[in-house]
Amino acid sequence: MNSDQLKGKWKQMKGGVKERWGKLTDDDLDVIDGKQDQLIGKIQERYGIAKEAAQKQVDEWNAAESRQAVSHEAEMEQRRKAS
Repeated sequence: MNSDQLKGKWKQMKGGVKERWGKLTDDDLDVIDGKQDQLIGKIQERYGIAKEAAQKQVDEWNAAESRQAVSHEAEMEQRRKAS
């Protein structure tokens, strides 16, 4: 998922971000507002990790979210065809 997609789906994704990085506050999520660089910075700050480590976590999370979205879309398509 690229930065534009993250920004566009931010409201839907806030819960997943909060679940994955529980140390982020609601205020943090409001500041981040779907901006990947802000997300990386806040993770780095809250967890005391290097920027590269935060970037890797976000990249892995994005990849998992994208796979889940594709899987969900395929399931919905199969349901439509079965109806």
